[in-house]
Amino acid sequence: MAIAGIVSIHDIVGLVGGASIHPKEVAAISSFVDRYIAVDGGADHLLKAEKMPDAVIGDLDSLSDHARATFADRLCHISDQSTTDFEKAMTRLKARAVIALGFTGGRMDHVLAVLNVLVRYRDKRVILADADDVSFLAAQGQTTLQLPLGTRISLMPLDEARVSLTGVVWPFANVQMHPGGFVSPSNAVAADVVEIDAQGPALITLPRAHLAAALKAVVPA
Repeated sequence: MAIAGIVSIHDIVGLVGGASIHPKEVAAISSFVDRYIAVDGGADHLLKAEKMPDAVIGDLDSLSDHARATFADRLCHISDQSTTDFEKAMTRLKARAVIALGFTGGRMDHVLAVLNVLVRYRDKRVILADADDVSFLAAQGQTTLQLPLGTRISLMPLDEARVSLTGVVWPFANVQMHPGGFVSPSNAVAADVVEIDAQGPALITLPRAHLAAALKAVVPA
């Protein structure tokens, strides 16, 4: 099937990949998403969770025969081997935001490839979710979060970035961050409002319980 026009610009899409996840994790994001898209083996996760994807995107080399038969009318085979399946999906979806589940567990090279795609397509509004965390790029300019005191918050640069962070135990102002330089893992909320001012790709990570706060930060009102 053709990929164009699968999702509306107004939709929030649950993008499900093939990394190891429990069916309950698919159900846990269901109240936040309007529809699901599977990426290759992620179709098997949706099959187990009894969720119907609008499309299954990728080179389809990790798809089970059962999922292939069940979703036969919505397979979008993309044979290009120069891109990952995550990139194939991100470059072909138009969505208000994407909650990407099943991309941050398992092999480290897969995780790093996903982060690489986030940096190169930073205009996309994407939240990476798993059983433990939610992660998303800070907006260029100001991002505001309201979180309970003591909530873990990490701010990790994915390239060179100049960042200010307030409302936390260890604040900083106008600091140059870099993957090979200054980073801010395992900080903690210390005020009613956390403010991040970022120029460059800085990844915010929160506990999984705060998906709603992450979505509010990513999707403009």
